[in-house]
Amino acid sequence: MSVVRMVRRLAADILGVGESRVWIDPEKLDRVETAVTREDVRRLIHDGVIRKLPPSTPSRGRWRIRRLQRKKGRRRGPGRRRGPWISEKELWIMRIRAQRRYLRMLRDKGIIDARTYRRLYMLTKGGMFRSVAHIRMYLREHGLLKVSGGGEER
Repeated sequence: MSVVRMVRRLAADILGVGESRVWIDPEKLDRVETAVTREDVRRLIHDGVIRKLPPSTPSRGRWRIRRLQRKKGRRRGPGRRRGPWISEKELWIMRIRAQRRYLRMLRDKGIIDARTYRRLYMLTKGGMFRSVAHIRMYLREHGLLKVSGGGEER
């Protein structure tokens, strides 16, 4: 059988596949055992005694089981989830509430007038400011604070 093993190895090299994908006709093993050279193996391939098997595809059995589990609600816990821990919408809500709270505080303390408050409120709603600190910087740059010296609260 060592001759057949050598022929299988040569055929795999010639066909450009692994040894497990080389099929040898079991009824014509006597012809295979007489093959010695690469040329002999090529002739056997040409005659159809040796053939290349199609590649095996990965089994989908495990995938099907997982899919059924997920349909039941398994494998969907927080440990399986990827991506941000908080949605962009929730981040927006937290940011906008903080900014509106800050603007309300400035208006109530008289640091900005109602008209400026309304304008800044609409800019905030439009997403102009990244944070409360950004609003603070905008107020200083545009000189919108009534109290001189930047005495607004944080």
